[in-house]
Amino acid sequence: MPTTPLIITSAPNGAYKQLSDHPALPITPSSLALCARQCLDAGASMLHLHIRDAAGHHSLDVQGYRDALSAVKAAVGDQMVLQVTSEAARVYHAPAQIAMVRELRPEAVSVGLRELDQPEIGEAGLADFFGWLARERVMTQVILYDVADLQRWQSLRARGVVPEAPWFLLFVLGRYTAGQTSSPLDLVPFVHAHSGPEPWAVCAFGATEHACVTAAASLGGHVRVGFENNLQLKDGSRAPHNAALVAQAAQAAASLGRPLATARHIRERFGA
Repeated sequence: MPTTPLIITSAPNGAYKQLSDHPALPITPSSLALCARQCLDAGASMLHLHIRDAAGHHSLDVQGYRDALSAVKAAVGDQMVLQVTSEAARVYHAPAQIAMVRELRPEAVSVGLRELDQPEIGEAGLADFFGWLARERVMTQVILYDVADLQRWQSLRARGVVPEAPWFLLFVLGRYTAGQTSSPLDLVPFVHAHSGPEPWAVCAFGATEHACVTAAASLGGHVRVGFENNLQLKDGSRAPHNAALVAQAAQAAASLGRPLATARHIRERFGA
């Protein structure tokens, strides 16, 4: 059984959900800060955050990010790694996504490979951006939605388009299935195809999120949980808050004999 400290990332809001979906959805800087503190206390060491514009829609506004990051950092200090999303969410295109990351220069960012791997960017643009991320030591998690995405990543790495760096992968389980549900079996193709040195994590959809992250933890992976993808506890009841989902993951880690990673562990592993 793996004994590497388990990184639990909380993804508390996502790009699409609203307060009508759950009254505890954190969409303001102050509510994100409170949520982050609760998730830290429950066992999370990384926060994956989205921000909203004045109308409540998905935003990649740099100042908006700075405001949210400042509020969260005031609540958790250096005890969490704060990862911003660069997600398009049907609002942004690759050049704007890249420009935001360059201007903000966050400690950590998630990037969807298929969102950036576009004709207007090309492999030269990918090489330039991933090279910049490596040089600037931005802790980067690459989001992969299927094995084809993973194979594309492996090709870019093998050909030197993406340089050597401490990359972190996220396998998304079941993103394009009917009803957006996931199964632990969705992890099997990723694990079989993954041959590189990169650590990996999973996220999953619906009440099976817990089963999926437990399977990942048992295989040496890391986990991302939260209202972005799931509002339910493992028994199918409604989670009262994001911290309850983190606590479930922490309990799974304990049952597997895996200690929980701290922010210090993450920074040491990824060289930030």
